[in-house]
Amino acid sequence: MAGILIVDDEPTIGWGLAELVRQLKHDCQTASSAEQAFQVAQKFAADVILLDVRLPGIDGLTAMARFKELRPAAKIVIMTAHGDLSTAVDAVRQGAFEYIVKPFDTRTIERVIERALTPAEPVTAPSAKMSKEPQTLIGKTPAMQEVFKRIALVAASDACVFILGESGSGKELVARAIHQYSNRSAAPFVAVNVAALSPTLAESELFGHVRGSFTGAEQHRTGLLVDADGGTLFLDEVADIPLPLQVKLLRALEHGEVLPVGSSKPVRTNFRLVSATHQNLLNKVRDGSFRHDLYFRLCTFQINLPPLRDRKDDIPLLIAHFYQLLSSGSGQGTFTAEAIAAAQSRPWHGNVRELRNAVEHALIVARQGPILAEHWPPPMQPISKANASDEPIEARLRQLVREWASQRLRSGPEPQALYDELLQQIEPPLLAAALEKSKGECLGASRWLGMHRTTLKKKMDQYGLLGDE
Repeated sequence: MAGILIVDDEPTIGWGLAELVRQLKHDCQTASSAEQAFQVAQKFAADVILLDVRLPGIDGLTAMARFKELRPAAKIVIMTAHGDLSTAVDAVRQGAFEYIVKPFDTRTIERVIERALTPAEPVTAPSAKMSKEPQTLIGKTPAMQEVFKRIALVAASDACVFILGESGSGKELVARAIHQYSNRSAAPFVAVNVAALSPTLAESELFGHVRGSFTGAEQHRTGLLVDADGGTLFLDEVADIPLPLQVKLLRALEHGEVLPVGSSKPVRTNFRLVSATHQNLLNKVRDGSFRHDLYFRLCTFQINLPPLRDRKDDIPLLIAHFYQLLSSGSGQGTFTAEAIAAAQSRPWHGNVRELRNAVEHALIVARQGPILAEHWPPPMQPISKANASDEPIEARLRQLVREWASQRLRSGPEPQALYDELLQQIEPPLLAAALEKSKGECLGASRWLGMHRTTLKKKMDQYGLLGDE
C-alpha cells in the first residue's frame, strides 16, 4: 500500500480523487493549499503527490521545490485546467513525473498512479537555461494543452520530431517552441519549406556544393543541413522531398555527415531534425514515393496539431493576441461579442493563418470604430482539389461528415434524429451512383450495394429515384 497526497482547492475534485485512491487500496491524505500540504507531508509518507497548479497562496509549480525537500522520492503529478506551454515546460523541467489536463477520467489517474509506483530508472531533468521569450503558441483547450505537454516532454531530447497538421495550423511555431526550450536554443534554427525548393537545386540547397560542381556553381556553398549544425533543422512539407534526396537525408541523420554536390569528402554536422507535413505520409510510404526507413526515423516522436475548427474556444484568445499585434496601440475599437461569436461559427479552412489575416482585414475595414461581425472578410473556401487529392477520399468524407454534424449540433435547439438526417444526405447520391453503374437496373445496383432489391426499391421510391426492374 502506497501513500498518495492530493493537493487541490476544489473540494469535489479532492473528494473524488481520494475515493479513487482508497478504491485502489492506497493510503490517502488531502490538502486544499500548498501550505497545508507541506504540514501533511512532514508526517505523511507520500509516494505520489497529485498537485494542482492553481492554489490559494503558493501555486503548485512554486511548491514543487519544497515538496522535493520534504519527500525527495515522491513522484509529483501536476494537474491543471489552465495550462499553457510555459506551465508544461516548467513542470517537466522541475522534474514532474506527469502533467495531466483537467477534466480527466478516473482511468487516466489510475494509469498515472500505477506508473508512478512502478520502479524505474531516475530521469535527469534538463539543465539548460530556457529563454523567457513571449509565447507565440496560444491555447487553453485540452487539445492545445496536450500539444504543450508533448513539446515539454520532447524538447530536452535530441529525438526527431514529426508534426502533423493542416496548412496554417502553426506547425512552424511548434518547431520553434521545441528549439526554444531545448538545449540547442543558443544555436541556429533553420527553417526550410521543401515544397518551395527548386527540384534541380534542392540537393545543392540542402547538402551544399563545391565550386564548379555544376553550371553556375561559382563558389562553395555549405548547405542548410550544415548551416543548422548545433541547432535545429525544420523541414516543412517533408513529404515533397525527392526520393534520391531521401537517401542522403537518412544518411545525414544516421551518420551525422553530408556529402556536398561534386565533393568526395563528407562534412560533419550535428542538428536536431523537426519535420512536418499536411499530407498523409504513411500513404506515400505505401505508394512507394517515400522511404519507409526514413519515415520511421522521422516519426520517432509525433505531435498532432489540431485544426482551428476543433479548438473554437481558443479563437477569442487568438483574436485578442492578433489585435494587440496588429493594432500597435492605436486605440482602435475592440471586437464586439457578435464579431467573436461569428468567428467561432466559421470553419476556418486556413486555420490560424486565415484567422490572423481576417483580424487584419477587420481592423482595416472598421477603421477606429468597434469591430462588428460584418467587418470579417468572406470565409475562405476549402482547400483546392489539387491539394485535397493528396488525402484519401475516405478521410475527406469522414471530415465532411464531422463538420456537418458539428454544425448541426451547434445550431439552435437540439436537432432530432441526426442519424436519419445524415442518411437522407448520403443515401441518394450513393444509390444514384450504383444505379448509374448498373445502367438503371435495380438487381445489378442492389448487388453493388449489398442490399436486397426490395429494400433498394423502397429507398428509390422514398428519394424519387428512377430505375428499371
